Amino acid sequence: MVRSAMPVAVSLVVVCSVTAGLWYLKVSGEVLRHPIFFYLVPIALLAMLYGSLPALLSISAATPLAAYFLYDPLYSFHIADSLEIGDVICFLVLALIVVKCTRELLRPPAKVATTLSP
Repeated sequence: MVRSAMPVAVSLVVVCSVTAGLWYLKVSGEVLRHPIFFYLVPIALLAMLYGSLPALLSISAATPLAAYFLYDPLYSFHIADSLEIGDVICFLVLALIVVKCTRELLRPPAKVATTLSP
């Protein structure tokens, strides 16, 4: 049971860590443009290490966390700027593409049948 829960726990810890770092930068006054895209590299790494299901879980956790902690107004799921809503939608599409491509790149190669002609 612990072995199956480890990828889920790691994915949630990674997403929460990235969110905490970006939130700290946001609160300290740094100008973050398109902060949700900082989740892409950790999601790709999760897809490589643990597979697509933990990566998809991290996508579904990163989206509301980013909306709540990183976009104005803070501490609300409402995103005031319509361009930032576009950022979130682009992130969702791009993150799904990243997970799919990572899964395809890590798939073992298919055995090719060779035929010898006489």
